[in-house]
Order: sequence, then structure tokens, then C-alpha cells
Amino acid sequence: MAGHSQFKNIMHRKGAQDKKRAKIFTKLAREITVAAKISEDIDSNPRLRAAISAARAQNMPKDNIDRAIKKATGAGEGDNYEEVRYEGYGTAGVAVIVEALTDNRNRTASEVRAAFTKHGGNLGETGSVGFMFNRLGEIVYPADKAGAEEIFEAALEAGAANVESDDQNHVIDTEIEDLNAVREALTEKFGDPESAKMVFRATTEADISVEQAQSIMKLVDVLEDNDDVQNVWTNVNWTDEIVAGLDN
Repeated sequence: MAGHSQFKNIMHRKGAQDKKRAKIFTKLAREITVAAKISEDIDSNPRLRAAISAARAQNMPKDNIDRAIKKATGAGEGDNYEEVRYEGYGTAGVAVIVEALTDNRNRTASEVRAAFTKHGGNLGETGSVGFMFNRLGEIVYPADKAGAEEIFEAALEAGAANVESDDQNHVIDTEIEDLNAVREALTEKFGDPESAKMVFRATTEADISVEQAQSIMKLVDVLEDNDDVQNVWTNVNWTDEIVAGLDN
């Protein structure tokens, strides 16, 4: 239960720097709406519980959350979102996966393709890089929520597959089918996590230079700035050297 990918460091760095609160709320609201279409009953809908938990972690107002749930009834225009995944390559052959929720596939595909092209990459077919990643559940708690040993023992008992703690976070990995059960068990003990969702974790990481990482981050920034894009995953090996270089 050790050895979590270092890419989480860059995710936390970007999260701390991202001040586009309205854009964050837009993405969170979209996920809540899609989740609520399955069922508006929070008790029976783990995806909706996770979406609301993520929104609360970002201090999203309750009115915004309630409005997003109501949109699931179909009363609002432009709320029929589809889940779409794009795969491609960035600078230095870095593998990139883009997850989106869109009400217009043609628009989103065009914008994602343009971002890849502008920043030295190319959009591939579905499956072109997906084989380089594992799909798993990830639960994150802030480091001050509990001690590393306490989190480790609780996660192990709940059925987690992997745990790593540092001075910022506790990151718990699960099998996809175990995510909700592990989340529920940990929530009962430690309260709502900072995030709980399915992620793509690279099985083979790409070693690149700081300059190449800067190019990749330009692509990631453009993609994440798109309202339709929910998540961007890469197989970059985010070493301390690269993180320090990007921070500078």
C-alpha cells in the first residue's frame, strides 16, 4: 500500500494557483447536474454525494448546488450533457486524456483539437493512449484531518488498495467498484473527503525536461480553461525538479 504517483503534486500546485472561482463552480455544477439525472436521492446516488462533497470542498454556495440538482429535471435549456473522452499526445509524446461534459460534441471536439494543435500535440482516436493508464478510485483528505497511521489503518480496513500520505494530503486509492464503499466508511470516521472520484493513473510515466513540461502545462491550462472540460490527465513524471521549475 505504497508508491503513489507524483503527478498529484502538480495537481495540488495548480489547484492552489487557480483563482477562476466562477469557472470552477461551472464545472462542479455540471457534474452535479449529470449525477442528479441518475437520481436526485443523495442517499442512493453515490456519484451525486461525491459531486456535492467536491462542491462543498470548494465552498460552492448551497443555492448553486440546489440549482444544479434542479436542472437535472430537464427544465433548463442546454443541460443535456454527454460524457466524452478525448485522447492524444502532447509535446515529447506525452500521453493526454481529456474528460468532458458537453451539450455540443462538435464544438467541444473542435476546441479540444485546436488546443492540441496549437500547443504542439495531436488528438488521436479513442484508445490511442488509454492503454497507458489504469482507471481507479481516488479519495483525498487534507493532512491535518488525521495522522498517517490512523488514515492507513482505516483505509486498509475499509478495503482500499493503496495509501500515501505527505505533508499536504492523504491519498487513498481504490478499485473502481470499491470507491463508494471505501468513501462511505472513511466519511463516517473522518467526515467528507476533499475529493472522491475516479481518476486515470499512468502505468508508464514519461520523463521529460522542465522546458517540455512547461509546454505540456500550456496545453493543460488551455484545456482546463474550457468550460466543457472536467479533467485532464497526463503520464508526465512530475519530479520535484519539474515542479520547482514550473513554480519558478
